[in-house]
Amino acid sequence: MRIAIFANNERKTQIVKEKLKRKFIERHFILDEESPQVVVTIGGDGTLLSAFHYYRKQLKTIRFVGVHTGHLGFYTDWRDDEIDDLIISLQSDNGQSVSYPLLDVLVHYANQPKPQRYLALNESTLKRSSSTMVTDVYVGGELFERFRGDGLCVSTPTGSTGYNKSIGGAVVHPDMEVMQLTEIGSINNRVFRTLSSPMIVSPNDWITLKPMLSREDKRDLLLTIDSNSYHNLGITQIRYKVAKERISFAKYRHTHFWHRVQDAFIGDNYGD
Repeated sequence: MRIAIFANNERKTQIVKEKLKRKFIERHFILDEESPQVVVTIGGDGTLLSAFHYYRKQLKTIRFVGVHTGHLGFYTDWRDDEIDDLIISLQSDNGQSVSYPLLDVLVHYANQPKPQRYLALNESTLKRSSSTMVTDVYVGGELFERFRGDGLCVSTPTGSTGYNKSIGGAVVHPDMEVMQLTEIGSINNRVFRTLSSPMIVSPNDWITLKPMLSREDKRDLLLTIDSNSYHNLGITQIRYKVAKERISFAKYRHTHFWHRVQDAFIGDNYGD
């Protein structure tokens, strides 16, 4: 089996990385950062996000395994003191996996002839940094509403527990191959109206955002794709849909999604 180790730069993480690297060599695994079959991330969800974007063009042939060196994350199943058990699981691997939906983001820029395509594991947002953002929202090619406010967020099911949840979005199980549109600080009064509720959109539909701003004001827009930011690029249109690609995790000991949600947001206090 070809293995790649992807780790952050924290001291504790680097210690675990070196320990794991030695054990992989001792057990005759092949360390291959260019074309791995399994990518083991060490750190937290942020580290796994970085690994996902680094290997985004190889998703068909890669499975991910997350080792956390802090708090349990939504993508990291193994603790740093369980690497011996992880290696045993890798040695008995038979290709088992679980996969999650991704977000396909197609961005049109005023100064570029061809749109740019991105993939998001968690979410994508569109905001305006200095003033109110005015954007027409289309669903399935039909105009749905004209949004006025701070911004809009489109998230995957696994990303629904992140920024989406903090702005009032619903938590969605990753077995549902959908995307979610959530408003950020919308303006609603007698003149301006929006749905003011999260929308769950099926994989058969798509969401298109068309900023209704001057050319100069469009350069004030800020686009985020997971933890990556794109600013001052003159965005004219963004199309979102559920991606054909999926991310796969090696399923040795995959924690139930609702157990993750309970552990992250409720803990042991539910009985008090």
